[in-house]
Amino acid sequence: MTVVELIQSYGYVAVAIGTFLEGETVLLVAGAAASRGHLWLPAVVAVAAVASFAGDQLCFFLGRRYGNQLLARYPSLVARTTRARALLERHNLPVILSVRFLYGLRIAGPMAIGMSGVHWLRFFVLNAIGALVWAMVVAGVGYGFGHAMAGWLGAIDADELWALAAAALLGLGWWLWTHLRHAPRPRQER
Repeated sequence: MTVVELIQSYGYVAVAIGTFLEGETVLLVAGAAASRGHLWLPAVVAVAAVASFAGDQLCFFLGRRYGNQLLARYPSLVARTTRARALLERHNLPVILSVRFLYGLRIAGPMAIGMSGVHWLRFFVLNAIGALVWAMVVAGVGYGFGHAMAGWLGAIDADELWALAAAALLGLGWWLWTHLRHAPRPRQER
């Protein structure tokens, strides 16, 4: 089975799973695949909107029902949830609409909203609107990027493509080396 056949067979399933959990990268790639005709963009947007909506609704209800227990069990969520609550108190409507656009708050945001006093119906409606807008924007960016890359890569011959790939790998290697070299080391226990 070729990569194109895999995308055509399992692309929508991958979009559903990816956007239920987090989703930007999967949705960008799906938008790019739609630009090449491997997936249908309206279906990508619909699947992403529904799955993203469902994932955020689940997090909302988990926050509403088990919020404090989840924070006690997963302390890494405390800082993000605190940040989401602070934003929610100041800007209720925009935060609910845009929580999926805020880096690091995709799971903690709806949980914090569920732990707050926001009525479930208000979150339901605003979450549906936000999911649809998010899916259209991110898939559209992927679609546009796919068209741009196809035009750009079409003007490059195979030798130049290999040189570009080698330069990208060298750049990635350099970036990793410099960041890992300066990364803080864990202290030794005495």
